[in-house]
Amino acid sequence: MRSGYQPIQSPRFQRNLQHSGYKYREYAPSESLASHVACYWTMDFHAGDGNQVHRILPDGCVDIIIDLRSPSCRKAAFVAGLMAQYEVMTLTEAQSSFGIRFFIESAQTVLKFPVSAFIGSPIFLEDIWGEEGLFIVEEILAADTASEIVEIVERRLNLLFSCNVVSSSSLLHASMQYMYAFKGSISPSELAEKLSFSERHLRRIFDRELGMSPKEMLGIVRFQSMLQELHSGVHSSFTDIAMKYGYYDQSHFIKSFKRYYGLLPKQLGKIDG
Repeated sequence: MRSGYQPIQSPRFQRNLQHSGYKYREYAPSESLASHVACYWTMDFHAGDGNQVHRILPDGCVDIIIDLRSPSCRKAAFVAGLMAQYEVMTLTEAQSSFGIRFFIESAQTVLKFPVSAFIGSPIFLEDIWGEEGLFIVEEILAADTASEIVEIVERRLNLLFSCNVVSSSSLLHASMQYMYAFKGSISPSELAEKLSFSERHLRRIFDRELGMSPKEMLGIVRFQSMLQELHSGVHSSFTDIAMKYGYYDQSHFIKSFKRYYGLLPKQLGKIDG
């Protein structure tokens, strides 16, 4: 288990700022999949209440996303790769999506390719899983509820992980466990020393496997760990929590927050967008 690392997306902070026709929900995976899947999620938007901003934060995870309104199984499911900074979508038409959020060190077992292959344009699930992918998507599109979809997905994932050893490199896996344990508050050189490899070799592995440097991933894990604690309500001020996570300079903290969230910390209570 990954020392409690549980990434957070912006709707969990800004529930009161959402239109009545917009709903984002997360569902916990079963115990057998908890070390591989961060969560399942749904996002629904019903047009008629105005536009809605949907803000996506970098979380060190990879998602398989299914468009539940798609008229075609072939184009309904795709892989969304790693993000280095926030993105904002303005929803103007009715949408309904289901997502599977994988921890990065387990993603390659599911995707059959290094995560670095999914940087840029989304790749359709059919191109990865072939006819089997189409069959699963067809099942999902025929389901009536989110709980039914979760059951379909968990059957497939339990079979997949029981038949395959997690295929990311052991060095990447060990690196991520240290990042989670230290909540991102460790330097790349310190990480390399703990792993008994050179920092250069570590960068090469991360570039090959993830298309992202150890420093970039550490920044994301640290920011997400801070958000998780902020969401728990333990700290009463941004200053306290920023200091705890090593943001000793206010300008550094604000710059990091804007890069990953797209807002200033004090704007979390204001209307998004």
